[in-house]
Amino acid sequence: MSDTTNASAPDVREVNFDGLVGPTHNYAGLAHGNVASMRHGGLASNPREAALQGLAKMKSLMDSGYAQGVLPPQQRPDLGALRALGFGGSNTEILARAAQEAPQLLRAVCSASSMWTANAATITPGFDAPDGRVHFTPANLQSSFHRYLEPETTGRVLASIFRDERHFAHHSVLPATPAFSDEGAANHTRLCGEYDEAGVHLFVYGRQAFGGERAPQRYPARQTLEASQAIARQHGLDDSQVVFAQQHPDAIDAGVFHNDVIAVGNGPVLLYHEMAFLDEEKTLEALRARMTSPLIPVRVPSEAISLEDAVSTYLFNSQLLSNPDGSMTLVVPGECQENEAVWRTIQDLLLAGYNPISEVTVKDVKQSMRNGGGPACLRLRVVLSAAERQALSGRVLLNDALYADLVGWVERHYRDSLTPDELADPRLADETLTALDELTRLLGIGNVYPFQMGS
Repeated sequence: MSDTTNASAPDVREVNFDGLVGPTHNYAGLAHGNVASMRHGGLASNPREAALQGLAKMKSLMDSGYAQGVLPPQQRPDLGALRALGFGGSNTEILARAAQEAPQLLRAVCSASSMWTANAATITPGFDAPDGRVHFTPANLQSSFHRYLEPETTGRVLASIFRDERHFAHHSVLPATPAFSDEGAANHTRLCGEYDEAGVHLFVYGRQAFGGERAPQRYPARQTLEASQAIARQHGLDDSQVVFAQQHPDAIDAGVFHNDVIAVGNGPVLLYHEMAFLDEEKTLEALRARMTSPLIPVRVPSEAISLEDAVSTYLFNSQLLSNPDGSMTLVVPGECQENEAVWRTIQDLLLAGYNPISEVTVKDVKQSMRNGGGPACLRLRVVLSAAERQALSGRVLLNDALYADLVGWVERHYRDSLTPDELADPRLADETLTALDELTRLLGIGNVYPFQMGS
């Protein structure tokens, strides 16, 4: 592996912006429908190990030539949210009272779920937008309280990094109502020939707010068709550039809470489980009709990998990355190697198949996996030209010096172990604010956190 620059357009690259794991990384079991999150709820976590695992993945991809960026975590605990919910007094008093009266709320305001930046926003590259700018819409994440707290800070972070209005356009978060429930790029895939060519945007939704097809019965569908359509309108995409497909309700009920748990696309390749879409053939036909380059579907049948194995190993929540020779590398979590059926499928169906996937790289992201997020959850994909990369603000593109600084920052500020009961420790809140204040200076992104703006 080496540089992911396209041969036809050497200045265009897809940058993976990974989220730094926050100092309050914990297993609170907050995400209904996320099987791994629910299974590990209440266990002790290892914040330092989690952050270093994430950084190690970033560094290994950077060393292999892939463009790698960094996004900061949210401010946690979110004491402002507790105050808004009626808890008063000093920080110590607020934490103590919340721990006694509403422990689930305390866990929610300490969530480190912003590490999964695939949920942070939906992105349209400038190559597809009518004004030639890169478009951003932060996800409202309204389907769960602990994630609903994220969009305001997410918007400030994105606006700070992608600041130059000549190259970047930022849109308002969609209304935080069930009708416009939006979970970001986890339910959005751009398919194209080369990154600089016109792309087709596959928006996958779980339900329709107004009207309806089949709906899941066990777990909630987090993305609505109406939200996906609204984002496409915000970004100026027309009918020839978009495909809206419903996620299979049976997959959602099996624990596939986002499309990126059951499908991953890159360039012209769509790697998916046969239960990914309610109408598989219609979805593929619509993509083929709109793409300027031939679609390369890589279908994994249930006979090869069950839905249960897909969810437990997060094979489809892997990163699919382009190499300069036209091949692709699949970055999978270690759980894939530990599952015989999944590992055999990778060898027999993927590596030996008629598709560009020629290499599989295994990464240890167990701390993230136990909370329900694999390699693909940890990154937000942004296709950028050389001029757009030059226009980025701050120190957010990973290099050896930034990696060393971030490792040192984690080792100074993160606890080795953290249980849900320790979230009420006021020292943890102080430690976190100190760490985040230092991080914004280290990254050069300015004041983006509520506490830095006096709230």
